[in-house]
Amino acid sequence: MITASALGSFALIVGLLTLTPGLDTALVLRTAALGHRSCAWGVVLGIQTGTLAWGVFSSLGITAVLTASHLAYAMLRWAGAVYLVWMGSRILVSTLRRRARADLLQDDAAHEPAVDGSFGSGWRRGALTNLLNPKVGAFYMAVLPQFIPAGAPHLTTGILLADIHILLGLLWSGVLISFARAFRGSLRRPSVRRILDRITGTAIAGFGVHLALDD
Repeated sequence: MITASALGSFALIVGLLTLTPGLDTALVLRTAALGHRSCAWGVVLGIQTGTLAWGVFSSLGITAVLTASHLAYAMLRWAGAVYLVWMGSRILVSTLRRRARADLLQDDAAHEPAVDGSFGSGWRRGALTNLLNPKVGAFYMAVLPQFIPAGAPHLTTGILLADIHILLGLLWSGVLISFARAFRGSLRRPSVRRILDRITGTAIAGFGVHLALDD
């Protein structure tokens, strides 16, 4: 049976990982800043669905394929890189189109974000972003076994550990969404939105390029 000390150590590791600004943070903040609360929570739950899936895969040993097979890892890495560069580029292109509009009122009314504001679209985007990132699988494959005691049921214990990560992710995402909603008025100003989208689009596309070039 897993000890309280092991649970605490794992919570500390994934807690620090959750608090580190990255792709998930940028995605949640931008979606919430656009005023799409249901879509933002869709992104959050999509990301956590991916986390749970990686936890299950790692517990069953499936992600060992990613660490043992260079080809399998490379294929998933390139798929994730293409998806992230495509998503980041769409966001950046939308800012250039809005910049070309002379009438700011028309720009604010006519602008449609790169994605719709439904819960389902957010969930798909969050889940794909997580599942197409092989580094998450590699992280779980490297870390999870260290906290599963000998003789303990791997699947049950792995899901328990993944649930801790998910809980921390949900709590932190709630903070991010509340922050974005509190400053939604300022964040939705056309000039501020362009800056936010450029930062987010560059971060997402840059992460995709980094993933593609990473060995």
